[in-house]
Amino acid sequence: MNNENVRILVVDDEPIVLKSLSEWFRDDGYAVGSASTGKEALAKLTEEDWDIFLLDVKMPGMSGLELQKKIKEVNPDAVIIIMTAFASVESAVEALKQGAYDYLTKPFDPEHVGHLIRNAVERKNLAAENVRLKKSLDESILAHDIIGGSGGMREVVEAVETVSKTDTSVLIRGESGTGKELVAKAIHANSRRRYMPMIILNCGALPEGILESELFGHEKGAFTGAQYRRKGKFEMADGGSLFLDEIGDISQKTQVNLLRVLEEKKIRRIGGEREIAVDFRLIAATNKNLEGSVESGLFRSDLYYRLNVFTIRIPPLRERRDDIPSLAEHFLRKYSQTTNKHIESIAPEALERMMNYPWPGNVRELENAIERAVVVCKSNAIQVGHLPMSTVETPRVSAEKTLDAVEREHIRSTLAETDWNISQAARFLNIDRVTLYRKIKKYNIKNP
Repeated sequence: MNNENVRILVVDDEPIVLKSLSEWFRDDGYAVGSASTGKEALAKLTEEDWDIFLLDVKMPGMSGLELQKKIKEVNPDAVIIIMTAFASVESAVEALKQGAYDYLTKPFDPEHVGHLIRNAVERKNLAAENVRLKKSLDESILAHDIIGGSGGMREVVEAVETVSKTDTSVLIRGESGTGKELVAKAIHANSRRRYMPMIILNCGALPEGILESELFGHEKGAFTGAQYRRKGKFEMADGGSLFLDEIGDISQKTQVNLLRVLEEKKIRRIGGEREIAVDFRLIAATNKNLEGSVESGLFRSDLYYRLNVFTIRIPPLRERRDDIPSLAEHFLRKYSQTTNKHIESIAPEALERMMNYPWPGNVRELENAIERAVVVCKSNAIQVGHLPMSTVETPRVSAEKTLDAVEREHIRSTLAETDWNISQAARFLNIDRVTLYRKIKKYNIKNP
């Protein structure tokens, strides 16, 4: 973090202190703001982002210690330095207990103040870097960690390894549950941006107004309920990657705004006037036929061509049944550990049922099935009876082989299993309630 990117807010009721400290910090290249009361400081806190706060202990109205508590409520990561003219050990200790970084005694030594601020900036940089590294390590999925040895999945792994070395936009295509987010994380983890954040947003689950706010952020008072300034996903992904899932569901207005950001690499928060430069790598995913949406006018062709620079298609599980045993074993190990059970294997009959089942929910449905089986299993092997009923039963619409028919029957049987508990059924299907309601309406599934 360069000095000009470090924002310092000085809060003191003495004008000479505000003037002196502000000039010192500006001379060192920092961005500086000032406030003479706690109330004024809180107003500035909601208007702008600050990295370091210097707070006077004794101020009329709200004391420095009270102000420190309120700042920490809004910004827990704020670096706070307490200033006191009384060299009070008690107030300094109390401030440190509440999370202050350090304290200064008036009158100030400019050299000491400068040294303290440099240390505070270094500490903040290290903390931010640690958070980024931990998040990167937690989410890191290397290409060779993608499970599946079938020809289709080998092509996916090769594509991930190829495109990760570039900053090219990537469009991941595949049915729901095939693992599009997993592939996106693998691309980020293998890229030069891997030590910066990967921000994920599911576009299909949000109404247009909320989606705009999530992407662009907003200023305080931009709309009813906007009590604080908020960064959007574009800003949060600066330096890293932005993964937009279900990109085919965004509105025409959002498509225009997204295209502008991709071309200009600048955004403006809702209600804001200042343009903010952003640098991110876009990874998008969809389970829709975007070509058809372009032809029908629902999706802009210029945005489609901008997204479709490099495409990775993930085959559905029914097209790579050879991967089912290795995936099932992986999920068995995973959930045996999390449930602290010692389940060693999957019975041949159960594996055969899984191999013959069409898996309309793909890998996500397989994972849910294994998780359920592990929970109910009381022996050392998964049996047919431990699998969900939808996996074991012969589909009632066996005469229909289309994906829609299989998905319709799978949703119907899951709703029947849960006695039409929408929330529970949505969890089992690993989709949100809005998506489930949409599919119930699409397939005209009636509650008996």
